[in-house]
Amino acid sequence: MNPLLQLVKLPRTLLETSNIVLTTEDAVIGATPKDVVWTHRKTTLYRYRSDKRKFPVPILLVFALINKPIIYDLRPGNSFVEFLLDAGFDVFLVDWGEPGDEDADMGLDNYVCDELTWAIRETRRVSGAKEISIVGWCIGAALTSMYAALNPTGPARNLVLLTMPVDTSDSLYTTWLGRESFDVDQVADYMGNMPGGAVDWANKLMKPVNNYVTTKRRLFEQVEDGTANRVAYQAMSKWVGDNPPFAGRAFRQWVTWMYKENRLIRGRIELRGKRVDLRNITQSCLVVTAGSDHIAPRHTTTPFLDVVGSDDVEHMARPGGHIGLMAGSKAKREIWPEIAAWLEPRSHAEPYVPES
Repeated sequence: MNPLLQLVKLPRTLLETSNIVLTTEDAVIGATPKDVVWTHRKTTLYRYRSDKRKFPVPILLVFALINKPIIYDLRPGNSFVEFLLDAGFDVFLVDWGEPGDEDADMGLDNYVCDELTWAIRETRRVSGAKEISIVGWCIGAALTSMYAALNPTGPARNLVLLTMPVDTSDSLYTTWLGRESFDVDQVADYMGNMPGGAVDWANKLMKPVNNYVTTKRRLFEQVEDGTANRVAYQAMSKWVGDNPPFAGRAFRQWVTWMYKENRLIRGRIELRGKRVDLRNITQSCLVVTAGSDHIAPRHTTTPFLDVVGSDDVEHMARPGGHIGLMAGSKAKREIWPEIAAWLEPRSHAEPYVPES
């Protein structure tokens, strides 16, 4: 753009950019109609309303403990939930809620053996289905794999595992949290629950220039040249800025077991006296990895493929980041249809039989 024209437009560009940033809280997210099915402590199970259901195997969406699951239903017109409903799936979502001080005793065993197990039970009860599919993302995928490993003959028929950390021996989180000088017990004892803002700050420091400079600069440039998508920017920003606390005991276990001791890939996690062995997973599995994922890099996820016991496993390796892979502008065209195409033949009344 001509420098003189840029200078003339600068006040208007600054005003519009500031307006977009300062009115982010007005963004509409998580708008797809849904009903509460079940609650326990802070956990809520929702069922999305639909008159298009045609597959007898419902889908349960499971997200991480450190972000809101509304990312699955980010905004009207760009919602994975909407996409699945339009494709004919019966869609449920588990929301872990916001742990209070009274929930600091919640551990991974509570989330896997109680909350997730009961959410699956209620999904089956309400839908009338014998089996379900589970779509897990990030920590939600890890919790899903733990459940499946503990219940290989249970009601979960299909697993879609998105950007799931498995072998953390070579990751930035391990460099930060796995070092001996980081005393997770001291932090957990002092903090109780880990504040969501602290977790968000740590995540952003993994790519500080991009998170604190590039994103705002890109918005400014898009406003300047007239290509800014106000709705998309505000929806993502609102979601990113709303982080629930990480329950204290679960935070302690996650850091210790995943980043200090790398237990998941080694089969050394025990929940309620039962060992989580990924070799026990017999469900159909779709593993989705993102080439630019800095939180769960592809090389930390793909070891799952070498140990899982299922005969029906597919790896979908795609470009994108940890969140952008599924919530970015291209996801609706490039990722969601492939996930739906994988789920469809596995969501009929008769079990799917992979080709030999």
